[in-house]
Amino acid sequence: MIMTHENLTGYVPKGRKNDKRERLVNAANKLIYEQTFHTTTLADIAKLADVPLGNVYYYFKTKEAILDAVLNKRLKQWQSLFNQWDQIQDTKDRLKALLAHNMEQSDTYARFGCMMGTLCQELGKQGGVLSDHAAKLMQDLLNWLERQFQALGKNDMSARLAEYFLSSLQGMSLLTLTFKQPELMGRQSRHLEEWLESL
Repeated sequence: MIMTHENLTGYVPKGRKNDKRERLVNAANKLIYEQTFHTTTLADIAKLADVPLGNVYYYFKTKEAILDAVLNKRLKQWQSLFNQWDQIQDTKDRLKALLAHNMEQSDTYARFGCMMGTLCQELGKQGGVLSDHAAKLMQDLLNWLERQFQALGKNDMSARLAEYFLSSLQGMSLLTLTFKQPELMGRQSRHLEEWLESL
């Protein structure tokens, strides 16, 4: 599955047939990614979802409840990707599939940053249940990476290698956003591919 900006956020344009709750979650997912959770209002979400503001409260009592639904949506998206990549026979090719996934989004990263990383950073500053829920996104990816390095026979170093791999991606996504240069993501992806081949 090629992850475009639209299916990354799950945003469905007005006029498509789907229920109001799903439209609200998809709109919230898009807005939280593009303009942060704290600056996104329920009115913003309702407007983008084409749902009357009063109806929002039937599905979600608070903005935090919508965020919880967004986080669940993102967890399912990542699990779907893990399942897809796990079908690849060669372990290094699985890791390269993750790099390709990032590369497909490099233009979007230059505008908004990493969908996972920016939200974890924002929520991490306040702590609490939602911060812990967002951190699970990062932890799930870290766990998947660790399993790949274990499959490569790097049992004693698998956790450290997974941390290095993920921190390299997150660091480059921050530079890509900061300098608005998608090519930075490509440069780091090529470096990590060469590094993988050297293991």
